[in-house]
Amino acid sequence: MGIVNGHDLDLMRESGRIVRKALDEMMAMTVPGVSTKEIEMTGRKVIEKEGATPSFLGYNGYPAATCVSLNSEVVHGIPSHDRIVKEGDLVSIDVGAFKNGFHADAADTVVVGLADPRAMLLVRTTYEARDRGIAAARAGATLGDVGAVIQETAESQGFSVVRALVGHGIGRKLHEPPQVPNFGRAGRGMKLTEGLALAIEPMVNIGGYRVRTLEDNWTIVTIDGSLSAHAEHTLVVCGSEPLVLTGNSGYH
Repeated sequence: MGIVNGHDLDLMRESGRIVRKALDEMMAMTVPGVSTKEIEMTGRKVIEKEGATPSFLGYNGYPAATCVSLNSEVVHGIPSHDRIVKEGDLVSIDVGAFKNGFHADAADTVVVGLADPRAMLLVRTTYEARDRGIAAARAGATLGDVGAVIQETAESQGFSVVRALVGHGIGRKLHEPPQVPNFGRAGRGMKLTEGLALAIEPMVNIGGYRVRTLEDNWTIVTIDGSLSAHAEHTLVVCGSEPLVLTGNSGYH
């Protein structure tokens, strides 16, 4: 479990800045006709130019520097020259960077051009769920407080939150305790302490919450084929407002 403060916090801020820069450049180029590999290569170049290492590259054998997931793909989509973004697609981009001993991790989902209004609502709701979850992550609150508000936000629109995948602690390792579920009951679970670094990342589906892994052993999709959106920030718990290290992105 990572507790960061002082100089360590400054170092982790730098990793967060790099993640935000990479994500912003990747999102800006996500238009019809671009391949998911081109998107990935842009993010990797930003990370490496900033003197950082892609957190995901080689992690448990993952073959790329970032994850680019389309439509019913929840997370861990492997970028490919053969996967071309089309008008109306939902594209989720997940980026991690490691520099000076610390990781940061963030994700955004963009609606490419015009999409079904329900799909656009899904993305807006996912960002709202993330931001409300972050706001609940204050010293003295519980993990259940965070999960409950994320779940309530998603389900209020008729959507579901993925149960099989959760947020996590982060710091010197990409994934550290505690797990941060996107569901739960207020007042339950571990109490949050000042300086605790977390990645809060709701994954919200239009349909049911169940997911499965494809034959590539990485890409996770909704079982019912419904659309999914993903939004994530790295933050540090404080006494008042949490300190977000990966920028202020919102609905695209």
